[in-house]
Amino acid sequence: MTWLRGLASWVRATGVELVGWLLVVTGVAALVLPGPGLLMMVAGLAVLSNRYEWAERRVEPIKVKAFDAARFGVETWPRIALSVLGACIVMAFGVIWWVGPKVPEIGPFGDELPFSGWATGLSMMISSLIALTLVVYSVARFRYGSVEDDASSLDEQELDAPSRDDEESEV
Repeated sequence: MTWLRGLASWVRATGVELVGWLLVVTGVAALVLPGPGLLMMVAGLAVLSNRYEWAERRVEPIKVKAFDAARFGVETWPRIALSVLGACIVMAFGVIWWVGPKVPEIGPFGDELPFSGWATGLSMMISSLIALTLVVYSVARFRYGSVEDDASSLDEQELDAPSRDDEESEV
């Protein structure tokens, strides 16, 4: 039975590593093809960080930059509106690519959209849903989040300054 446990452990470790590398490679491909490339690459690095120290070192700076970008993206209502509009446009293009209408022949392209079909359309629609979900998450966390969520954005002076409650309790 010991060898069976060892085999199960090896299969699990190999499977996790395979999933991590598959996410990274697919993410790189999705950078030039329709799909959430950066999101898949970060997910792959997060999976690989359980096994490799170099991946763990790269996940934290990416996470910090991603949260900074998310905070910046929801600072104003026009930015939020443009993000939602962009995601809806990607969704519309996903539907168009799924349906694959006939288009005028231009140069070397035929009368169909390049890469048209359900796979490309579905990939674009999933990307749009992921973008909308991230916008909702960012608004909830960075615009309406609790004090603990925003504590990282405070200056050190604001954190060191005594609060009103502290001053009243001393009196």
